Amino acid sequence: MLKVPEHQVAGHIAKDGKLGPLVDDRGRFYKPLQGDARGENEAKFYESFSSNKNVPDHIRGYFPVYHGVQLAEASDGSGKLPHMVLEDVVSGYVKPSVMDVKIGSRTWYPDVSEEYFNKCIKKDSATTTVYLGFRVSGLKIFDCQESRFWRPDKRVVLAYKVDGARMALRKFVSSNPSADSVPDCAYASEVYGGSNGILEKLLELKAWFETQTLYHFNSCSILMVYENESGGDDERRAQVKLVDFAHVLDGNGVIDHNFFGGLCSFIKFIQDILESSDNRCENGH
Repeated sequence: MLKVPEHQVAGHIAKDGKLGPLVDDRGRFYKPLQGDARGENEAKFYESFSSNKNVPDHIRGYFPVYHGVQLAEASDGSGKLPHMVLEDVVSGYVKPSVMDVKIGSRTWYPDVSEEYFNKCIKKDSATTTVYLGFRVSGLKIFDCQESRFWRPDKRVVLAYKVDGARMALRKFVSSNPSADSVPDCAYASEVYGGSNGILEKLLELKAWFETQTLYHFNSCSILMVYENESGGDDERRAQVKLVDFAHVLDGNGVIDHNFFGGLCSFIKFIQDILESSDNRCENGH
C-alpha cells in the first residue's frame, strides 16, 4: 500500500489530488516520471549511473539506490503511471530532521528553452543561488524542546537571503528551532562534526567533484537527514544524499564547476557553524 511521504520537504507533494511521490513500508520511494522529458532524463541518469564502472563505490553511497521503473497507482487518481522506484532515504528514522539544499550558482544550463531559462534566472536571482552558490529548498526539523516537528512555510524558505540561509543551517542542528530565540546549535558537533558527521561526508563528495568529469549535476539537491529519537549506538545517523537528477548532462571530460563551486560554498557555511565558539550561535550571526 503506497502512501504520501511524511517527511518530504521539497518538490512536488502528493496532496489535494496532485501528482507526487509515494512511499511503501519496505523503504522504497516511488517518484512519478514527469510528463515531459524530465522524468525520462532522470531514469536514464539512474540507469547510466548504476552501471557506470567509473563511479567509485564509496561515492555510490551518496546516491539513492535505484530499483528501476514500474507502474504504480498515481497519487492524483489518474490510474497506473510509470514511477521510478528509489531508496526512501528517511525510511527507518523515527523523528528525522531533514533539509533539502539546491547546489550551484545557476540552475539553468546550455540549450534549455527560453521559458525555462527565464524561470531559472528569476528564481536563482531572487534566492541565494547566484550569490552563495546554493539555496535552501525546504526543511523540517524535530524540535526537541517542544516535542514536535517545525517546518517553515515554503514561501518563507524561498525568501531566505544570506542570513536566512545561515540561520536555517543553525536551526537544523538546534534543540529550539521553532523558538524566536537564538538557535542553540546543541547538536552541531554530533551532526555536522565527527567522523560520521555531515561535514566529513560533504568533504568526501567534494574530493570526488574536484576530478569527476562524468556528469554535470544541474539543479540537483543535497538532502541532509539525522535522527532525534534517542537510543542506539550511532544514534544521530547523519546522512547526506544527492537527489533530483532530471537535468543532469554528460560531463564530456569537463569538471562540473557549477556544482563544485556551490558545494565548496555550502561546506564553508557548515564549517563556520562548527567553528563558532562552543557551537553557540552568538547574537544570531
